[in-house]
Amino acid sequence: MQSTPEAAGARDAAVPRTADIAEGIAALMPRAREELAELVAFRSVADPAQYPPSECEAAAGWIAAALRAEGFPDVRLLETPDGTVSVYGELPGPTGAPTVLLYAHYDVQPPLDEDGWTSPPFELTERDGRWYGRGAADCKGGVLMHLLALRALRATGGVPVGIKVIVEGSEEQGTGGLERYAEAHPDLLRADAVIIGDSGNFRAGAPTVTAMLRGMTMARVRVDTLEGNLHSGAFGGAAPDALAALIRVLDSLRDEAGDTVIDGLPADGLWEGTPYPEERFREDAGVLEGVGLMGSGEPADRLWARPAATVLGIDCPSVTGATPSVQASAAALVGLRVPPGVDAGEAGKLLAAHLQARVPWGARISVEAAGEGQPFRADVSSPAYEAMAEAMAVAYDGARMEVIGQGGSIPLTATLAGLYPEAEILLTGLSEPAARIHAVDESVSPDELERMSVAEALFLLRYAERAG
Repeated sequence: MQSTPEAAGARDAAVPRTADIAEGIAALMPRAREELAELVAFRSVADPAQYPPSECEAAAGWIAAALRAEGFPDVRLLETPDGTVSVYGELPGPTGAPTVLLYAHYDVQPPLDEDGWTSPPFELTERDGRWYGRGAADCKGGVLMHLLALRALRATGGVPVGIKVIVEGSEEQGTGGLERYAEAHPDLLRADAVIIGDSGNFRAGAPTVTAMLRGMTMARVRVDTLEGNLHSGAFGGAAPDALAALIRVLDSLRDEAGDTVIDGLPADGLWEGTPYPEERFREDAGVLEGVGLMGSGEPADRLWARPAATVLGIDCPSVTGATPSVQASAAALVGLRVPPGVDAGEAGKLLAAHLQARVPWGARISVEAAGEGQPFRADVSSPAYEAMAEAMAVAYDGARMEVIGQGGSIPLTATLAGLYPEAEILLTGLSEPAARIHAVDESVSPDELERMSVAEALFLLRYAERAG
């Protein structure tokens, strides 16, 4: 976009030195730790069946207050169609300056087995140079990353661009509330560039942007065979076992090599970006010695360019307390990741048809859609990527910016790409492999938080200069 002489002069006067930004963020890190501890303490799992909605509401209120404290004149709590709340803030920039949207989410994954955590999941704990807690990296740390970058710019001459901030309240649930809200209010999140702060570096110390996201579709599967459970001694062998039927249905989603096989769904994509050596993947994933990987092809192909079906959970009797019974009903939640070029909705239909066609013994099967998000692919040749590469090189002592794919999904990304096709979208964040996001003992590296905050602040400066 074109800039007026007034805007160019204002930005020139506001450009602080790189060292000032780095020193400013370093000085802010103790405060950032205290604030992240406050934010992690909210049990903001966006599922009222597990935690009260007041936990999410309190987290949203905390973020809204933080934005107001940073001088945002327009801060709103958006009630989205899925019943959750997202936080929006807008800070005008110099006349003629571009607008950058900063994204994060405050909702988190359930802690799983709280007793399995080394320290309490909702209590930020420092250990071995890392900060542990649910959401520390994914993605409450992303909220702090944005705040640190903005604070450093304000303290060293001003923010050179217009800023919009959106912090989602149900990203982990995949219920699509913010996507539908954005579609109904198409001007609200409009921006020249977008930083999605919900990804991460290829590894700690290797600055990275994610240029591709797989989409996701989920399905609840239920199999029914009997009016009620039966004694396995009296009826086992002839009575149709719903749990056995479900196991057969789920097993049909993978072939002998472990590749996902769903009728009508292509599964032969190739990744052309940064490779992911098998040895590093095994180390990052914690694969046990002697255990092979699933699927065929290079790890990057399997992770970023092909579909992957995963059984996320099964409703059936636990081992402890189980009785010798033939099960009348069984259910599962299945997740399917899909690469760019595949519509998540169509993939969900193929998944349902595949499961329904595989049920044995005439058992009754129902398949219910349980959320979806579309895949995304970025244009890495855009000016914003050049600006980010320069910023990351400074923040990481000359390191070259890696460009990778991401097997996970961030549903809003594809929505923003569809609403604003001219916008340049970059995915960064704090979720490098050691962060163990979605798992027990999630953590964030304070060094990564500091460096990525510096990179974001420097990016905003360089992006403003290019736009001028």
